[in-house]
Amino acid sequence: MSGHSVLQLPVPALEGWVRERTGHYDAAFVSTDPRFGHAHITALGPFAPSPSRRDLDTVAALAATTAPVRVRLGGLAQFPDGIIHLVPEPDVRLRELTARLVAAFPAWPPYAGEFGSDVRPHLTLDAASDGVDLASTAALLADLLPTDVELDRLQLAWWEAGRCHVMHEWPLTGGGA
Repeated sequence: MSGHSVLQLPVPALEGWVRERTGHYDAAFVSTDPRFGHAHITALGPFAPSPSRRDLDTVAALAATTAPVRVRLGGLAQFPDGIIHLVPEPDVRLRELTARLVAAFPAWPPYAGEFGSDVRPHLTLDAASDGVDLASTAALLADLLPTDVELDRLQLAWWEAGRCHVMHEWPLTGGGA
């Protein structure tokens, strides 16, 4: 299979910037679906490529018991593989959401288990290269960061060249903050 699904929390405040960077690397991954969150924090991915009705109902129930998550995006970091990303603060509720999804769907460990159990919530921005590093990315984002955002929906998104789209979407409506 050439594509994969992801349960993600879209971040509209950075959508334009991330969409533009996505197009810089591979325009085939720029979605024509206006709901699609190029800028997002992954809650669980990859996920079932063809989720059952029961899977979708389970995700809906989890979204219904999850309150919107407020985070500040401002701190830049880089993973060992060169991925430059924003670190949401605080990240406790994002980690809890991922843990709840993993408990409900143990066959779909985060990132196929590649990074073990300590999966760090993040918003991917760019990839380090000869002309791209933390400092250059920070300079490009200077007018946008830091930003406080409320993550208020969970998307089941399909990522595939020429076919990126939202498969399902659920509002986060649970009580508490």
